[in-house]
Amino acid sequence: MPANSLTIQRTAPKQARVLIVEQVGPGPDTSHFSKLFDVHMLVWGSGRERTGEEYAALLESSGWKYRHTWYPPSKMLGIVEGVKE
Repeated sequence: MPANSLTIQRTAPKQARVLIVEQVGPGPDTSHFSKLFDVHMLVWGSGRERTGEEYAALLESSGWKYRHTWYPPSKMLGIVEGVKE
């Protein structure tokens, strides 16, 4: 996560939540639309799509506790929730 995510975590009140709305890809053995964007971002720049586990690890490394990932019926996007404890 960017350096300013640490600033947000430090200044957020206790029990604050952060929500990441993004295409959350499944593991490597499952077909998903997000993998097309992953290839596009690798060609265009240095970005990439991430799995739920990767977002959880990013939250934890920035001082947030991973709470849950929600998916709408289309499963095109996911909402990853982190909380400050």
